[in-house]
Amino acid sequence: MEAVLRHPSLSRLKPPNPNPPHRTPSPSLASPSLLRLRARRLTAAAVFQDQKPKGPASKGGDDDEAYGEVDRIVSSRTVKNPVYAEDGPATTSVATEYLVEWKDGHEPSWIPAEAIAADVVAEYETPWWTAAKKADADALAALLADETLQRDPDAEDAQGRTAMHFAAGLGSEECLRALAAAGADLGHQERAGGGLTPLHIAVGYGRAAAVRALLELGADPKAPDGQGRTPLELVQQVLEKTPKGNPAAFQLRQGLEAAQKELEKAVYEWAEVEKVIDGRGEGKWREYLVEWRDGGEREWVKAPWVAEDLVSDFEAGLEYAVAEAVVDKRQAAAEEDGEEKWEYLVKWVDIEEATWEPAENVDAELVQEFEQRQSGSGGGDGSGTAP
Repeated sequence: MEAVLRHPSLSRLKPPNPNPPHRTPSPSLASPSLLRLRARRLTAAAVFQDQKPKGPASKGGDDDEAYGEVDRIVSSRTVKNPVYAEDGPATTSVATEYLVEWKDGHEPSWIPAEAIAADVVAEYETPWWTAAKKADADALAALLADETLQRDPDAEDAQGRTAMHFAAGLGSEECLRALAAAGADLGHQERAGGGLTPLHIAVGYGRAAAVRALLELGADPKAPDGQGRTPLELVQQVLEKTPKGNPAAFQLRQGLEAAQKELEKAVYEWAEVEKVIDGRGEGKWREYLVEWRDGGEREWVKAPWVAEDLVSDFEAGLEYAVAEAVVDKRQAAAEEDGEEKWEYLVKWVDIEEATWEPAENVDAELVQEFEQRQSGSGGGDGSGTAP
């Protein structure tokens, strides 16, 4: 996974070499184009042989002509079968099959990939994977809309990645939405690279817009990858390994942090903490048991998600109580800098006796209400005792 995520250029996700090296054919053989056609026809004949009624061989006929020639591939599917071992756990074999149309009009047949000539497969596969690996939304949409073909939006490459993985890694919202509309699996796990889902790929490359689109389309923000990591845990790991203050990594960190925020909004339900009840753990593992202002059940929450002032009060040993009203005020002892300070006499809901509290410990709204009452009643300096 680290190798995939380390380079935002998607070096491992580039399309195959468009100019492969050519081999010079032997002078005694026919031209390359004729050889490809011959191989194509002979391969189709070998596969098709078991699907034709057996009967006496044609006299004087060409055997490969007797069985038919592939016209084109019109669909594909991934076939997964369990493989049982006598001395170990069962594994899964993965293979691709193609739905082939025949030139002789025979019913289309599902044929294993290895039984079809490479040029026939390439004719069908190349447009799809070229569009996917370039995040060409128009080309993908055209291929999906072609009614003469039955494109599988979850077609896998050799690593088990789908077009959705490439669109997520390249940050193409348009491609993601087109694939989702065609029924693509938002949670498809690749076979290589750690069993990543498209959402893991998007956050790992810092594609915040793609993360947001996937979440809107219904991707599960808590679904684990092959190593048990949620997308949020993965992006946190990548951020830890991405240096701070390095100009070369600045843009990547920005993308990762933006993607992290999109996930946090989906994973965490935001609510206001009333007070901190307890704490546990140290360092980055520090958590606090909080009580919610809306009355929800108490929960353990990671330290970064609790307001700093509440954490500071808890760590300083300050206790919380519900104030009913401010009933008096007095001038506190002057600070060393000579600044004037005030204390307020607070009446509590759950405590019988009122107590004097420094201004910073008293709710500002209660102080304001008290000052308004004092002004309306023409009170003096406010010093005195509670009734």
